[in-house]
Amino acid sequence: MKVARFQHEGEISYGILDRAEEGDRVEVVELANDPLLGSYDTTGRRLRLDEVRLLAPVIPRSKVVCVGKNYADHVEEMKGVTGGDAPPEEPLLFLKPNTSVIGPGDAIVRPAISHRVEHEGELAVVIGALAKEVPVERALEVVYGFTCANDVTARDLQISDGQWARAKGFDTFCPLGPVIETDLDLADATIETRVNGEVRQRSSTAHLIHSVAAIVAHASQAFTLLPGDVILTGTPAGVGLLEPGDTVEVEIEGIGTLRNTVA
Repeated sequence: MKVARFQHEGEISYGILDRAEEGDRVEVVELANDPLLGSYDTTGRRLRLDEVRLLAPVIPRSKVVCVGKNYADHVEEMKGVTGGDAPPEEPLLFLKPNTSVIGPGDAIVRPAISHRVEHEGELAVVIGALAKEVPVERALEVVYGFTCANDVTARDLQISDGQWARAKGFDTFCPLGPVIETDLDLADATIETRVNGEVRQRSSTAHLIHSVAAIVAHASQAFTLLPGDVILTGTPAGVGLLEPGDTVEVEIEGIGTLRNTVA
């Protein structure tokens, strides 16, 4: 099931993507409430997908938890750049503020103080239940669904600061979307990042060093996870520069394509 957050005639609502009864047109079935609060009641209204503007499918109520160095090929390409030559034995966690979140079609704004802003396409996990110290074997029970993410990074500031909060926390540095897929094959979902149509990153969730379940369980040992919190699971090799005017796309098999411009 694909869940969207959208704007129509100035109002923001939630909906479920569905095929029209006639033809191949995709429609949005409007929901009466935020589905992360446990309700799937519909209003009875159906809208054409091209009638609405898709927004970030979730605005984290408290935090975006991120995992660094979770693909071996990315660890290799970052040797000597961010420190540490070996994959971490446990998920390496850091945070982005919820003010960094934008949706599909929104612009990533390069800050004037950075001269090296880069893309990092990732699978994002949306938490659906309050969770604290969840064991690995039950970790997926607290997951609501999955979406595409771009862990935008001011690489020069990451290097100069020696830590990651500022470099990854600027406004607009966490695009999410276009929808939340509630049922995704985590064993081997393809992740691809393109800039102006050129493939920069291509990998699969099969190559995650730490699994989604392991990441959720590990994060819950440190932070109480709330419904609507988002966890970014790491990026594969191929991270690269974003210039003003670029269009960057993160596509994940089974979810869709997150598309943003750069300003």
